[in-house]
Amino acid sequence: MHGTIYALLLSLLFSMVARADSTADFMVAARQAHGALGERAAAFLVEHMPAADRAQLSADFLLENLELALKARETFPWAKAVPEEIFFNDVLPYAVLDETREAWRADYLETASAIVRDAKTATVAAQLLNRDFFDAINVHYSRKRKRPNQSPNESAELGKASCTGLSIILVDACRAVGIPARVAGTPLWTNKRGNHTWVEIRDGDWHFMGADEYNAEGVDRGWFVGAASKAQADSFAHAIYATSWKKTDLYFPMVWAQHDHSVPGLNVTDRYASPSEKNAHELGVRLFDAQGERIMAEGALISPEGSVLATFETRGNRADLNDVPRIKVEPGKTYRLRFGDRQTAPFVAEPGISTLDVKRAELEWINDRKDAKMQGKHDSKSSDLRVFAVNNTASQELVQKLFNELVEASRAERQAELEQQEIAFDGKTLRWLEKTYGEAPADGRSLWISMHGGGGAPTALNDKQWKNQINLYQPAEGIYIAPRAPTDTWNLWQQSHIDHLFARLIENHVALRGVNPNKVYLMGYSAGGDGVWQLAPRMADRFAAASMMAGHPGDMSLLGLYNLPFAIYMGGNDSAYKRNLHAAEKGQALDELQRQNPEGYIHRVRIYEGLGHWMQHNDREAVPWMAGFARNPWPKKIVWVQDNILHDRFYWLKIPENAAVKGAKIVAEVDGQILRLEGDVPNGTRVRLSEQLLDLDQPVRLSVNGTEVFNGPVNRDRAVMEASLRERLDPAAAAPAEIVVEF
Repeated sequence: MHGTIYALLLSLLFSMVARADSTADFMVAARQAHGALGERAAAFLVEHMPAADRAQLSADFLLENLELALKARETFPWAKAVPEEIFFNDVLPYAVLDETREAWRADYLETASAIVRDAKTATVAAQLLNRDFFDAINVHYSRKRKRPNQSPNESAELGKASCTGLSIILVDACRAVGIPARVAGTPLWTNKRGNHTWVEIRDGDWHFMGADEYNAEGVDRGWFVGAASKAQADSFAHAIYATSWKKTDLYFPMVWAQHDHSVPGLNVTDRYASPSEKNAHELGVRLFDAQGERIMAEGALISPEGSVLATFETRGNRADLNDVPRIKVEPGKTYRLRFGDRQTAPFVAEPGISTLDVKRAELEWINDRKDAKMQGKHDSKSSDLRVFAVNNTASQELVQKLFNELVEASRAERQAELEQQEIAFDGKTLRWLEKTYGEAPADGRSLWISMHGGGGAPTALNDKQWKNQINLYQPAEGIYIAPRAPTDTWNLWQQSHIDHLFARLIENHVALRGVNPNKVYLMGYSAGGDGVWQLAPRMADRFAAASMMAGHPGDMSLLGLYNLPFAIYMGGNDSAYKRNLHAAEKGQALDELQRQNPEGYIHRVRIYEGLGHWMQHNDREAVPWMAGFARNPWPKKIVWVQDNILHDRFYWLKIPENAAVKGAKIVAEVDGQILRLEGDVPNGTRVRLSEQLLDLDQPVRLSVNGTEVFNGPVNRDRAVMEASLRERLDPAAAAPAEIVVEF
């Protein structure tokens, strides 16, 4: 017995000596491979390493981490500019908190590099990672994750993570490409609603962002800003901390391991807190369905007399549990919350910061509104609620009024973009040349977007292609635009920023240049044709017709073209990358799709025998062909397939934020007063309705994958009109009513 114990102790001692030797071996190897810099980096990492890591991690693990960190410093311009002290503390470390130690850096470097390849600054790169990295690895927020402090691999296996798990992923992704990053958080909000964790990145100074909570307006924004402003630096529980690798006088409090003080911390409360709001009283709202899942919905705070005091929108299931809309209330006063046709029972507001959890199934119907709707009468109370029963003419007038208001609110910014012929988004800038042809018709001008070739070439060559594009085609009428791609990469028209920039370009011309949103046309030559293949199916609801000239289809799907007339123009001898063969194959596929769906997939295919990549202007026949079509924003059938660039709205369907998944397919059809949705339909999907689609004064039935989820009257709703216009400044596609899918 004693011999066995002795052997175990001896084995443990040898193991400790071996691990001690491993850190020494690591430091020697770092010096040999990377000189004085490697030696300093290794010494810093080992000096501040948690004791448990000293006993477990191998020299190979540590050396690989160091070499990849130094590779990032050499590769990315922002990483080269990071001071050595910051680089060692906030880029070099292989861990953030107490998560399982893993060799994540190589995979993350590969994935993140592709995402940030066009970024010029650390801030833009971090924003791109926050927008695209979580989709790339398919991990998002969920309360159904196993542990709060999951490692990257543990979260990837589940596809789920807490705010802490997501923050670990984003910090590691940033560090993989040389961006200094750390976790920040609080053990307990001052309103006692729990803890929260987010990310800070350094670009000259520290900035914050919610992990997997991308905000197109920039960094230093998030749903938690208000709560963070109330943090208390002198209160351990209510202060805000940031992690550090270097030992400090504090530790980062981990609520899941309250006795673990192994992660050094910094008190950064002063960067967030504002003067105390002693008299602030706010109500947070969460709305749940029958399965306990959170629902996105527009709501209103109502006085006992029925007046609207405030409006808000609840968050969906992927939002952090503490991410709630907050409404100012007066303690002791009685209120209701109203959601569409239903409302809560009266309640008395509590003092301070509180949150009300509402179950949709327990909401009461608003009987007077239902009666007024069925009788076709206007209800003055419901007008305050932004929900009302009106006829089709009145709703069209209101859409135009709301459209005009939104245009006026953004006129100065949009006018400046049009005058400068330049739109910026997410670090990318779209410039364009334009020509105007013919007289403006009574129903508004047409808009032609014509994409140039080139790509994967020097700037001067792509500029030449751009300036050539403005003279390639000439419509009989319309504003003809040749945009300059924001990048010079091979896939210059296929990247996600193009969708946003083109959407803004179209909206600006609809708002201020008299363009009819039903007469917008897309075309492109060579690399521009590549872009047409990709953009047309995923933005089919924006265009009246599209023509592809001499491009390669890549991995695009034709299914989304059900309602978009699409033309293929190709030289018969254009054999580079087998473009001619692919064009013929896609033409045959469209033939078959139209045979199976006679009402859809209008197309034209022209293969010019004997011609190569240059078609000698034969492809100009595309212009009058396209001009013969106008967009129908309310088609009776939709086929929506998500590709690698995800969208949350397509024609009259709107899915919840972050619900889009690559490859997901929805087929939606209208038959009289019956709507049918088949396929990958997320809970919370909004089915937008209009008079062009069905009769809003008659009951409507909706089924999802064969199960009826709605059967009854619908209300014309000002809030729905305004929401659809804010999403897209497109009055022809603005919806006066909607049904929210609830399983």
